[in-house]
Amino acid sequence: MRIGIISDTHDRRGTIESAVDRFNVERVDLVLHAGDYVAPFVVSWLARLETPLVGVLGNNDGDRPILARRFGEHDHLDLRGDFAKLEIEGVVIALLHGHQRELLEALVASQGFDYVVHGHSHQAGSVRRGRTLVVNPGEGCGYLTGRPTVAILETASGTVEEVGLE
Repeated sequence: MRIGIISDTHDRRGTIESAVDRFNVERVDLVLHAGDYVAPFVVSWLARLETPLVGVLGNNDGDRPILARRFGEHDHLDLRGDFAKLEIEGVVIALLHGHQRELLEALVASQGFDYVVHGHSHQAGSVRRGRTLVVNPGEGCGYLTGRPTVAILETASGTVEEVGLE
């Protein structure tokens, strides 16, 4: 399974649209969003995805009820709250924003997940901790690093490709 991963989009339309285009071209099977959409109007840009999206909320997502309502307007978009556990094709994934550091570390230390996907730090990277691969796609917005990125996870091989956006 190929999974597109994005986080920390922070209302930046151009990079969100670039990410959606890339995920559509790559024909990923699923997209995970690790939070910090910021405003509900970004949902219409994410709705252009040709595949399902599962997302969680971040610490900068202020209008949560409206975000949830906007997600609910699209059958292929699913906003789960602060945390999501996904079991897909024998793979177990934890999805959270990552701003609650102790929670993030506890999930990784539990060794109960094949993948723990998070954002918040705006720093792209992946690291193996025991059986768990911890994946941060970086920042979809590019505001802090100047380099917007997403990631594509190939679950069959356990590899993560960092993808720069324009």
